[in-house]
Amino acid sequence: MRMKLAKTQKLLLFVAGALLILIGASISASPIDFYASNGIDLGSNVSLLNELKAPSGFLLVAGLFVFGAIFVQRLADSAMLLAALIYLSYAASRFASMVFDGVPAEGLVQAAVLEAAVGLACLAVQLIRWVPVRKVA
Repeated sequence: MRMKLAKTQKLLLFVAGALLILIGASISASPIDFYASNGIDLGSNVSLLNELKAPSGFLLVAGLFVFGAIFVQRLADSAMLLAALIYLSYAASRFASMVFDGVPAEGLVQAAVLEAAVGLACLAVQLIRWVPVRKVA
């Protein structure tokens, strides 16, 4: 059971880390193109572009940490919790926005569902890892 759980944890670290790296790098490289894919026109407001690139750097670095925990086992638990925190906070914020502001473009709704799924999976695996193993007498 523990071996299967460890493999599941590594798979989740891979998926969660890779997605964070991809999103962070995409926004940092070209926020105009990234947001245009969901029908969001950023225009040429330099301050807005700067404001969007700042959190994208955090997502990129967090993704590198989460991904790196695949190879440094002592970081795996912290990385799983970080991934759960990031994904669940994004999902919760998107769902709250849908309640208060209305439903956005389909791609953003899909992003919210994906973020919730990844975040819940990371949290669930981590909680299971904390449950002590019972020895059968």
